[in-house]
Amino acid sequence: MNKSGAPPYFPTTLPIGTIGDLLAGCTSMLESEGVAEPAREAREILATVLDVPKFWAAANSVADASPDVARAVIRAAMQRALGAPLAYAVGRASFRHLTLEVDDRVLIPRVETEVLVQRVLERCTSATRRVADIGTGCGAIALSLAFEHEFERVFATDISLDAIHVAAANAATLAKLLKSPVEFRHGSLLAPLAGEKLHAIVCNPPYVSFAELPDLPADVRNWEPSLALLSPQDGLSLTRELVRQAPRHLTSRGLLAVEVDARRAGTVAEMVSVDGRYCEVEVLLDLTGRERFVFARRA
Repeated sequence: MNKSGAPPYFPTTLPIGTIGDLLAGCTSMLESEGVAEPAREAREILATVLDVPKFWAAANSVADASPDVARAVIRAAMQRALGAPLAYAVGRASFRHLTLEVDDRVLIPRVETEVLVQRVLERCTSATRRVADIGTGCGAIALSLAFEHEFERVFATDISLDAIHVAAANAATLAKLLKSPVEFRHGSLLAPLAGEKLHAIVCNPPYVSFAELPDLPADVRNWEPSLALLSPQDGLSLTRELVRQAPRHLTSRGLLAVEVDARRAGTVAEMVSVDGRYCEVEVLLDLTGRERFVFARRA
């Protein structure tokens, strides 16, 4: 069921006095709505809402559940029963060392992108002062870079003004923890950064073709924003444009780091190589051994 579906039934007389009662009620409701592994899902919802380990509910089942906690958990369980991804249901997602607010205006950050950030950080030196996250979404890449490394400035762009609002709100929440200032700019790809010279450009662009949309999982296809998922033609239109634009903004030896569809990594690497303005083109693997990232330096 997608976000336009009817709300699931949740009995108003359900006893929710304790954490155990609340967990049992959520499990029962999720099960009645056909959610797979309802007990596990209920534990995850409760743990995420309370920001505690997943085993916490079992160890504290007789503790009282406050009305605010009960409302938040029930609301999240109802969204999950409608088919919403867990991150949207609870309104938060973990990314590396950060917890970020997310909703259906932005893509849910993936673990593959955590690896992209790690590989970029491994290549950063004291001379890497100005970096940009293109298509920032909820701000996961930009804010992680700013949290984990001291830069002169981190730029974050997005064509979606809604996404900019989500990312800026996350930046405001994390402001006291960030080592680097983050500046958000609205617009397509590198257009908002006209005149800026950068030591690194990082991007997780939309790379699903329109023909591949029906093959995506339902909770991705029906809930996550198509603007952040889909790219025209063969799924590489935006990546091609990024590769074309980036050298105008990169300093000599500046880094281009792009997340790609594992099936098209070779195509993107060839695209970068034949451009003629890059050197040291690399295809890097994700944690499952798939070709997932293309890195290159400005020649």
